[in-house]
Amino acid sequence: MALNPDEDTEFNDALRKHGILPPKAASPRTPSPEPGPSFTEQLDDIDVDELDELADDANDSETERFMRQYQRQRMSAMRADAGGARFGTIKPIGRDDYTRDITDASKVDDEGEGSGTGVVAFLYKDSIPASVRLGDQLTELARRHPHTKFVSIVGDRCIPNYPDRNIPTLLMYRKGEMTNQIVAWGVAHERTIEGEPPSLSP
Repeated sequence: MALNPDEDTEFNDALRKHGILPPKAASPRTPSPEPGPSFTEQLDDIDVDELDELADDANDSETERFMRQYQRQRMSAMRADAGGARFGTIKPIGRDDYTRDITDASKVDDEGEGSGTGVVAFLYKDSIPASVRLGDQLTELARRHPHTKFVSIVGDRCIPNYPDRNIPTLLMYRKGEMTNQIVAWGVAHERTIEGEPPSLSP
């Protein structure tokens, strides 16, 4: 029986040890696979609303806390990229979002001045002309005042059985409290928002 020097046997290992056989050639190393994206890199590809959904769906409080903290960091970075602007548009919300997007949002104090965030809630109905006119004006106002949060919600979806005669309604919040309300804006006679009237400064 012929001896195969490349065979991996105890006998060949003993012969190599005593220098009778040459050392075994090193097997070529297979390159390790490229590392996949890290968890934070994967989160970077997700938009802020999806982060909010992930935090809501978290199975434990530690994961939810991490997701909320990461979401705040992303929002802060986005604001810094936008020159500190946080909002700038009217965000449509549902009744279930009211506490989070209005009351709680008005408590956020990014400036560190203890003044909270101004939030304007626009209760509307598309079939009411004054509501449509005010919606157009608020869109412009939201663009001009990106540090104030503007949200919109259909009146009777926000407050069950809310009468059409009260539409459009504006509710202003700051530091978790309603600071002002305007009911039936522009229904009796057409009105416009010019500049920054004190009554609309939440």
